[in-house]
Amino acid sequence: MSTRKPLVLGIDAGGTMTDTFIVDESGGFVVGKAATTPADESIGLIEAAQDASDYWDVPFDDTFRELEVTLYSGTTMLNTLLQRRGKRLGLITTRGIEDDVLMGRGVQTWAGYSYSDRIHAVTHVHPQPLLQRRMVFGVTERVDAAGETVIPLYEDEVRDAVEVLVGDEAEAIVIHFLFSFLNQENEKRAEQIVLEELERHGLRDSVPVYVGSELRPVIRENSRLNAALIEAYAAGWVRGQLQNIESAIQTRGFRYPLQTVLAYGGLCNIRHPRLHETFISGPVGGVMGARYVSQLTGMKNIIVTDLGGTSFDIASITDGYVPVEPEPTLARFKLNLPTIAMESIGNGCGSLVKVDPVTRKFQIGPESAGSDPGPVCFGRGGEQVTVTDCNLVLGYLNPDYFLGGKVRLDVEGAERAVREQLTDVIGIDLHEGAEAVLRLMEREAQAAIRSLASTRGLDTSDYYLFGYGGAGPMHLAGYSAGMDFSGVITFPFAAAFSAFGCTTADYQHRYARTVALAIPNDASDAAKADVCAAINSSWAEMEIQAKEELLREVEGEVRFTPLAMIRYGGQLSDLEHVSRFSRLEGPRDLEGLIDDWEDLYARINSRVAKYEKAGYQIFELGMLVTVEKVKPRQVPHELGSPEPAADARKSSRRMYYRGEWVDASTWEMDLIQPGNRIPGPAIIEHPATTLIVPPQQSVESDEWGFLWLK
Repeated sequence: MSTRKPLVLGIDAGGTMTDTFIVDESGGFVVGKAATTPADESIGLIEAAQDASDYWDVPFDDTFRELEVTLYSGTTMLNTLLQRRGKRLGLITTRGIEDDVLMGRGVQTWAGYSYSDRIHAVTHVHPQPLLQRRMVFGVTERVDAAGETVIPLYEDEVRDAVEVLVGDEAEAIVIHFLFSFLNQENEKRAEQIVLEELERHGLRDSVPVYVGSELRPVIRENSRLNAALIEAYAAGWVRGQLQNIESAIQTRGFRYPLQTVLAYGGLCNIRHPRLHETFISGPVGGVMGARYVSQLTGMKNIIVTDLGGTSFDIASITDGYVPVEPEPTLARFKLNLPTIAMESIGNGCGSLVKVDPVTRKFQIGPESAGSDPGPVCFGRGGEQVTVTDCNLVLGYLNPDYFLGGKVRLDVEGAERAVREQLTDVIGIDLHEGAEAVLRLMEREAQAAIRSLASTRGLDTSDYYLFGYGGAGPMHLAGYSAGMDFSGVITFPFAAAFSAFGCTTADYQHRYARTVALAIPNDASDAAKADVCAAINSSWAEMEIQAKEELLREVEGEVRFTPLAMIRYGGQLSDLEHVSRFSRLEGPRDLEGLIDDWEDLYARINSRVAKYEKAGYQIFELGMLVTVEKVKPRQVPHELGSPEPAADARKSSRRMYYRGEWVDASTWEMDLIQPGNRIPGPAIIEHPATTLIVPPQQSVESDEWGFLWLK
């Protein structure tokens, strides 16, 4: 019986597979994998955790009794929005802007379209709204742009609106007034009235009320409205899923609340009042894991790539800095949700492959087979070819070792589907066509990397490329080919790297306040002192709110990190800066804050982009509040022999590579030791992933056990 003591369980529930990463108190880890079960994600989670526990020979129920932290990340909220299965909403807003919810932002019309579609604007449509126009009610009130109440709230209009919404069976009500982030008076009074009316109808406990200024008290009206609507529409349903998962693990002995991952990189309790902040928790975990590896190894500049079943996600870390996008576009909605800056394309190994009827060329995605029914080779009823089927046809995947042999892949079924749907249609050889699909996918992935590097002004030769996700190691050599990096790296736990990243995070909440502060280049000390006072006041207010909220969720020592979103005068976007000053004691501290921000600006955008003469503007201040949690412990090992142990070698397998069949040695990934070197062609197998080493290349394991593609 194993003597291991499980400590932290990280969960990454993707569109196709659910990965778990369990860490013990000594820093050892194990990876588990199972198919995602969208109708009830707790089923897939339990199966994946069971898979991990089996490798350690730990009784399954003992695993949950020993755990101190369980972290969930996934795409539940995103899928709720995409599938439009959230709550029936009502909206009470300022009279005159009732159509804002339908009009949205112009950029939303373009979001989600391919390049070829974006150039034909006449074909674009707005994303489907989250509520019907007849469920939107304008009421008379007005707060001006300076925060002054110029028209008091007409209370009877609010009561009339609630009466109609109750009759139309609204399941949640959102209150969103213009400029309420500067003055909550009218919005809070409207909330009181709505609650009174719901109480009168006996609906106080069953119809939640969401107040925009409490959810996102920041500038940008339409993005702020979207955040409030998404919280009301999707958070309730998602919280139910998360509570179902929590119940499933607590039934098996887990003693604490379930935690989930925030879009900006921290953890929160699933009862967090702003659950929309967990919108894209899955991909964020990978970036947090890369940041942890960066701190561990000293690799300051990293481009991270996550190739899974549904998408290819990319992000960058520059000089240890992870950029945060203040106003991302998610599910075709522009919203105020600080999010780790990432790019994504619908190009994963579960992506559907078809022949374009006009060009007679292969087209990949963005649709995915998901986990149910999945690729053809899964044998679960999937009928349309995926990239995974092509990988199997070419010999890259071991049909007897998928998920450690728990799933037997259907080679003949995959070959038949590839022939009928792809290669016979355009008259080419089966294997030639299957490889063409893979190279197309890898070229599109590489183009996405080049686009990110170009957009952010990154010289890839100064960056390490991390490849992870269940399919990342299989295609890492392909999409990194021809590009110059400091190193190309993957991990024995690549399939669960996002889950691993979740285990490296601390409990964290983020708060923001809109301000309007201008600092001319020649500002006087008196003017600077006024700016200092305004900044200090906002930071102090956020600290009070933050401490109260976070300590309701977890216990521990609270750490505050002040943020300032600064831009040069006349610029349209901010750059977030972490302040080394907890308070600005005078003009010299403000100058220090600006100097630090300019250093960061120069590192991100190059030194010549600085423009001090334009002065500076601050429209938003923020506060991160953190409580540390236990984390996995990674320790370096002494490098051993370049020759792997005999038992690491499994056998050999023929794979189709660059137009010909080659004999590739096969190896067990978990038995590769630090210092080992394996020349290509080789296939290094793990129950959850496969690493392809092409001819003329090799893979080496470093002191951390990370795998470097040479």
